Amino acid sequence: MTFYPKELYKNKKVLITGHTGFKGSWLSTWLTEFGADVIGYSLKPPTQPNLFEALNLDEKLIHIIGDVRDKKNLISIFEKYKPEFVFHLAAQPLVRFSYKEPKLTYETNIMGTINVLEAARKTSSVKVCIIITTDKCYENKEWIYGYREIDQLGGYDPYSSSKACAELITSAYRNSFFNPKDYGKMHNVALSSVRAGNVLGGGDWGEDRIIPDCVRTLSQNKTISIRNPQATRPWQYVLEPLSGYLLLGSLMYQDGKRYSSAWNFGPNDENIITVDELVKLVINNWGSGIYRVDNSNHPHETGLLKLDISKTCTLLGWNPIYNIYETIERTINWYKYFYNGIEKEKLYKITVSEIWNYVKHSNKKNYNKYEVN
Repeated sequence: MTFYPKELYKNKKVLITGHTGFKGSWLSTWLTEFGADVIGYSLKPPTQPNLFEALNLDEKLIHIIGDVRDKKNLISIFEKYKPEFVFHLAAQPLVRFSYKEPKLTYETNIMGTINVLEAARKTSSVKVCIIITTDKCYENKEWIYGYREIDQLGGYDPYSSSKACAELITSAYRNSFFNPKDYGKMHNVALSSVRAGNVLGGGDWGEDRIIPDCVRTLSQNKTISIRNPQATRPWQYVLEPLSGYLLLGSLMYQDGKRYSSAWNFGPNDENIITVDELVKLVINNWGSGIYRVDNSNHPHETGLLKLDISKTCTLLGWNPIYNIYETIERTINWYKYFYNGIEKEKLYKITVSEIWNYVKHSNKKNYNKYEVN
């Protein structure tokens, strides 16, 4: 069967947990533009301002305020709306906050994941379930090699270790209840986990995140403060991993046995730069600004982190599109529109045009035809 992700998602019911967050809002917008019937389940937007409200997304999808820790309520939403696709993004996503609230972090990221998997297990309509974790789920040895999907899981801090636990839980459910070898016989659910790098893009105002910290400061003509200037990360534009999730979901829908697995979605090596280099690019694109290094004591954060995406590129045909310069330029341009006071409807159109521009550029690499027997 020949198909494209856009065609496959049209008129499909897609449930997104964490739809009010940064990545969740971009994914909700993308799927809405694909013609999907999006059901969002999440806490209220985590920051002010936030992308969800900036785009008036509550008017464009089924918007449900709920906590993934509330198993009974979550299962009732699955039963009511009967989704075919589930993208689980809801999480406590911050390393530094996890030191302050470890119990909340573990409850949300571990039990929240279990509740989503239990809801999927009890809802016959579900065909595809994708659990979004993080590149920080690996046992970081600070080596120069990218981590592969088969490398050891771990985590120094509560956030990272909670995401490693979510990966182990997903693997256990895949083995125990959604085993690929039994697909089509004992069950019809394809289950995968996905691990992305440090995601950048317009509309992120998260606490203790480098781009939001920069734009908040620059918009007030103040000095940027950075903690770890030599920390190196796999920076990537927000649409890069999301395109991978959508491509993977479409393939899982067609061949759940083949594509149920763990997958890395990271950038090419030229996007792996230091915080210091990143901030200089931000200032250059903003057009003004200065920064300083905060040398006070801070909780431990990893110094070097890379992902090996060879499995994803080879088996899914997915490839990252934008280099670090395009990533920063597109990100900062979005914030300039926002801080210049553009109307919400125009901002939505700009955001949508950003998605379609990405699809246009990635079409030959990521949205080529697949033949599934």
